[in-house]
Parts: sequence; structure tokens; C-alpha cells
Amino acid sequence: MTDFSLRRCALVALVAAILPLVGASVARGQANVTITLHVDATRAPMKIIHTEMVMPVKPGPLTLYYPKWIPGEHAPDGPILNLTGLKFTANGQTIPWRRDLLDMFTFHLTVPEGVSSLNASLDYIEPDQTSGFSAGASATDKLVVISWNQNLLYPAGARAQQIIYAPTLKLPEGWKFGTALPLADQSGDIIEFKPVSLNRLVDSPVIAGEYLHVVNVTPPGEPIHHEMDVAADSEAALNMSPELVQDYTNLVAETGALFGTRHYRDYHFLLTLSDHVAHFGLEHHESDDSRVPERSLVESESRELMAELLPHEFVHSWNGKFRRPEDLSPPYYEDPQKTDLLWIYEGLTDYLGDLLAARTGLWTPEQYREYLAMISAMLGPGRPGRAWRPLQDTADAAQILYFAPDQWTNWRRTTDYYEEGDLIWLEVNTTIRSLTDGRKSLRDFCHLFYGGPNLGPQLKTYTFDDLVSALNQVAPYDWAQFFHARLESTSPEPPLGGIEAAGWKLAYNDQEPELMRADEDVHHAVNVAYSIGLLLHTDGTIEDCVVGSPAYKAGISAGMQLVAVNNHAFTPSALHDALRAGETGSQPLRLLVENDDYYQTYSLDYHGGERYPHLVPEEGKPDLLDAISKPLTGE
Repeated sequence: MTDFSLRRCALVALVAAILPLVGASVARGQANVTITLHVDATRAPMKIIHTEMVMPVKPGPLTLYYPKWIPGEHAPDGPILNLTGLKFTANGQTIPWRRDLLDMFTFHLTVPEGVSSLNASLDYIEPDQTSGFSAGASATDKLVVISWNQNLLYPAGARAQQIIYAPTLKLPEGWKFGTALPLADQSGDIIEFKPVSLNRLVDSPVIAGEYLHVVNVTPPGEPIHHEMDVAADSEAALNMSPELVQDYTNLVAETGALFGTRHYRDYHFLLTLSDHVAHFGLEHHESDDSRVPERSLVESESRELMAELLPHEFVHSWNGKFRRPEDLSPPYYEDPQKTDLLWIYEGLTDYLGDLLAARTGLWTPEQYREYLAMISAMLGPGRPGRAWRPLQDTADAAQILYFAPDQWTNWRRTTDYYEEGDLIWLEVNTTIRSLTDGRKSLRDFCHLFYGGPNLGPQLKTYTFDDLVSALNQVAPYDWAQFFHARLESTSPEPPLGGIEAAGWKLAYNDQEPELMRADEDVHHAVNVAYSIGLLLHTDGTIEDCVVGSPAYKAGISAGMQLVAVNNHAFTPSALHDALRAGETGSQPLRLLVENDDYYQTYSLDYHGGERYPHLVPEEGKPDLLDAISKPLTGE
């Protein structure tokens, strides 16, 4: 293995060779300056990532940025608080710096006369919070996810695609890695990547770990390579069944049929399996960054719950990366983003991702219908906040709603444009089919709007008017009014037009859906929202209380803790038993609740039993939902 110090000398020599060719001053914002970036992750198990940078400069004032608005996270949540050890040197001398007084992500310094090369060093402290997105926990004793934006600074005055980095990464001994970044060379645990623009670098995370498997999911005959790079905290967690590998291979084939083209060189599903990292999915053009509990591939309930995750992030390669709202496409990571069209960016992606889960075998048709029923109920009686907050405002306010607490979600609303997007875009699909007597569908729109030749990763922005124009080319209709009516509505009822047009309707009975039960088991939760209005943890902590529900009317609130049910110590079973017994009894349901060290018993005059959402077929109507969820590759 090549010693790191020798490798470092080679990098410095490379910079020295490049510098005479670079006549631009980053201080004056000229483009195509090459910055060397070395990220040392050998102390990732200690939660410290070290960075050294060398950038060409000219004497005078210099402004550097730490990325603030992270693509795909829709908020100014760059983890600036975790930036430590920042130091600048040149010609052996330390150069002082000062943070901007109005923007905490901006740094100012003055480059002395005679200096042509600036050295910067910094540490990034990996947090241990398992909440949030890529700024959350990203390293364990056995693995790490490197998000490059967390480990660099960039000069003001040039667009992200005009700033070039020559990145290298050093990993703990023996660790393997996966990334969409093109490789230049590897020597032992030091990986050198080809020079890349800042926007492509930030768009290309690296997953690495002691336990990492690469799984080929390229369908037969597909010319573009697709793979899953899966890292875990244990070898046993990587044991994917052949059936699951086939489902993800089907996913690649189905997206080809849905969009008719691809816009990347190859694609890497980067999947992290750990109980000690933040759990989420983040889209990138040629990869994704998806993180789930450690045993999500080997335990059926967790596998069902993550079925929609990778399809969602994969769809983003077309919808969100190749095509992106103009307001979400600023040239710098410091410029604010307008999130008003997230109901397309995220809402359509959610619809297509869930549909692909059904088309590929990751979900059964029954599970797909269960999911639609669950979100319909959640967005109806489970969201009284829709009576004051229209869906459009959940998109407009995305940057604050992503970080809202779980308490009072039903009244505040959250980023509902995801799930409500499923319902709206299903209705778009059924409307197109109705307008064209079944000759066309949303697939025709996907081919038109996301089509074109594969020129590798590129960005093609759009506006609301562009979307409406494309839909009108598929099926002429007043699409602008269609969307405005749903986006601006303050009706307490969810938009169920698509479900009803597909031959189904929302109903309730006492049988809990399989997916809801899996969610409760995995997340240690109890969902009785559609009976008495409570969402609880299994220790009795009340996460949310639906405004207007029997529990709310009795005086119970989010943040309290349920202690006893009908004088019996609370357990999930005790609560379910009491709900069933109350259906035939006349006595009220008595809940002993602790609130800030005070105890009180609340009486609920509720006798409706257990109540859960389902889709049931409409008599006399054809089952269009079944036709929509069939694989396209089987046609």
C-alpha cells in the first residue's frame, strides 16, 4: 500500500504543475479554476472527517462559502455547526479570516501579496443525531457516507458547474466503497477521482465500509450499468435474497419503460443499513443516498416499509435532477430556493415511486391499495389542518416544515405534498385515460416531458406553464385550473377523484392493514387515529392527538403520556381490547394520562370500536387501479 505522505507529495506536485496554467483569480470569480481536495475519513469511527484543500488565488480580498442550500433537501440546512478546525495558510504563514456577520456560511480573508496558492484545512464532526437528512449521523464504527458538501469550501463569484475540484478520499484500512464518481486511480486505501465540477461533486456521495457488497441489478439487454452498493454494520445484514435482487432489477427495467430514456452514464443505488445513522433518502443524478435500519433487507416488515424508498429516489434522476423547477435551480448553494413546485418535484415522484414498487414486486397489488387507503385517511380525518392550510402552502413553507416536531402534525400539517401528490397524480393519470378513451396515460407524459437523448447528467429546468403545456400535448384539458383547485383547496376532504375514477372508494373497518401493522411494529407505535384520534408510542407517549377527535374533545393533547386504560396499566393490547369491548358496552372509555407530573382520568364516550382505512371496489366500475399497477415490461 502506498504511504499517504508519499501520495500527498504527489498531489502537491500535481497542483504545482497545474498552477502555472491557471490564470484566473478565485477572488475575482473567474471560472475553471482547479482546486485540489483531499478528504481523510480514516477517523470516521471517531466521527471526525479531515479535509485539506489547495486553491489557486491572487492577492486581495477573498470570499469563500460553505454550502448552505443542499440540493434535494429543500432547506438551508448545510451543517455549518459541524465545521471545525478551520485554518488558512500560504507560504508558511497563517492567514486570518472572519465570518460574515449576516451570513454564517460565508468567510472573508485577504490574500497577501506574493501568494498564488492558498491552503485550507478543516474538520467535519459527524453528529450522533439520527434525525435530519445528510447532516444527521452518517458514520459508525463500520461505515461512513461522505457528502462532499460537508467537507469543502468554494469561492464566491463563479457558478457551481464552473468550479473544478480534483478530489481524493482516504478510507480506513480495508474498507470498500461505492460511488457514481468516475475513478482516476486507487492506491491501497486512497482513491483518486477524476477532476469534476462542484455541482457534480456535491451530487455524487461516496458510501464506504468494512462490510460492503456490490449487487448488479442491470436487466438483460440494458446497455447502461446499474448496481446496488450496500454497506452495513454487519455482514449478516447484507444477505439479500435472489427474489429481492430480481425486484430491483425489475425496477431498472420498469423505469426504462416508463420514461423511455435515461440521463446518466451509469447508476448506483447507495444503500446504508444501520441503526446508528439518520434514516432518509436523498436523490442524486447518477446515484441515491438511502439509509434504513440495519436489518431492512432481511426482515419482512422492514423490507415492506422500505419498498417505496429506492424507487422514489431513482425516479428523481428524471424528475428532480434532469428536469427540475426553475425556482429550485440556483447556480450557487448560497442562493435561496423557492419551493412552490415541490408538489411536482416530490409529489409526482412519490406517485411514480409507489407505483413502481407495485409494478416491480416490491409491493403486492394489495399492499399498494393499502398504502393508498392509509394516506387517504391520513390526509382526510387525520389532517384537520387542511381546513386552514392549503396544500400549496405546505410546499411554499417546505424549508420550515421539514424540521417541525411530530407533535400537532395533524393541525399544523407537514410536507403533505408527498403523499397528497400520490392522490393528485393518480387523478391526473385517470383523467388522461378518460379524456383519450384509454389510448394514453401518464406514461405518455413521462415520455414527452422527461424524454430526449441520453447526454449524461444534465439539467433542464421548467415552470408551471411548461408542465401545463406538456399535459395539454398529451390530452387537452384545463390543467391549470385542475391543479389550482387542488392546491388551493381548504376542504376537509382529501382529493379522492383518482381512486374513485379507478373503481375504488375509501372505507373503514376493524381490520388493521398489513402495512400499518408493520409500521407499528418497526417504529414501536400504536395508531388509533381513526377511532379515538391518538398516535402513540408503545410506552404510552402521545405523539399526536387529532383535533376534533374524541380524545381531543375530552382534553387529551400531544406530549402527554397514557398510563392506564379502564384502570388497567397501559399496553397496546390493553388499549385495543378496550376499544373492541366498548363497541358493545355502554361505559365510557377511561384513560389515565400524565401531563407534566400531574395525573388525570379522561372519559371518552366512544363506542365505535377499532377503525382502520381500506379501499373497497365500487360496484359496477372496472378496476382501473389494477391495470395501472401492472408492469409495463409485460405489455
